[in-house]
Amino acid sequence: IQHASKLKMVQHQGVGYERIDVKALAKAGVPLALCPAGTAEGVGEHTVLLILAVLKRLIAAHDSIVAGKWLMWQLRPSTRDLHGKTVGLIGFGRTGRAVARRLKGFGVRLIANDPYITLTYQERSEFGVTLVSQATLLREADIVSLHVPLTEETRHLIGRSALEQMKPSAVLINVSRGGVIDQDAVYEALRDRRIMAAGLDVFSPEPLPPEHPLARLDNVVLTPHIAAGTLDAFRTKMRFALGNIARVMGGGEPLERVPGT
Repeated sequence: IQHASKLKMVQHQGVGYERIDVKALAKAGVPLALCPAGTAEGVGEHTVLLILAVLKRLIAAHDSIVAGKWLMWQLRPSTRDLHGKTVGLIGFGRTGRAVARRLKGFGVRLIANDPYITLTYQERSEFGVTLVSQATLLREADIVSLHVPLTEETRHLIGRSALEQMKPSAVLINVSRGGVIDQDAVYEALRDRRIMAAGLDVFSPEPLPPEHPLARLDNVVLTPHIAAGTLDAFRTKMRFALGNIARVMGGGEPLERVPGT
């Protein structure tokens, strides 16, 4: 950065910027702009996909058919309904709200924890959500879904202590960043059936090593960090990013600028 004398801005194509040297950009007077456009919708859909895939034992059901087995009676007792469950969203920004909108039709009780927001009566009604403490959410939620950026505050947010507060029948969903969970602790909880299952789209490190024991569990659904990366999302992000670059080149201030840069 210090040698890029002509650098006017850095336009990130996502919202998680933990791998970008914000201090160096700030020192150089170069703004960092994020690109929230297109991300929330895909992540919201993928979150619901993971929840349903876990509850309905989708991977096991598919693999059994491919292997020439008909495990109808074996699988049925281990599947669950989403209807009537309590879903807890940790983080209620763009992606958390996208998930909430999609879950309204499933007949769930929706709770959320986010210390940085307040909701108006109209917003609470729109999303059908109640804000609660993190301890209450972990204790009451059947599905705990993570929608927070990776910061020093959120690193290993879900570790051994948090896992101990969750129901043995709970499902953990992570579509945010791998470092938000203590991956070793989550693996141990899944292995020992101290929580029921997990759906994970992000890992630490990435890519997840092929020999990692998470990949050998039968109570997980794993995807390779694809929630926000749909073709539709890419097109939306590129339109926003190119428009923002043109805005700055024309003398304007960048949209979605990271404070301090």
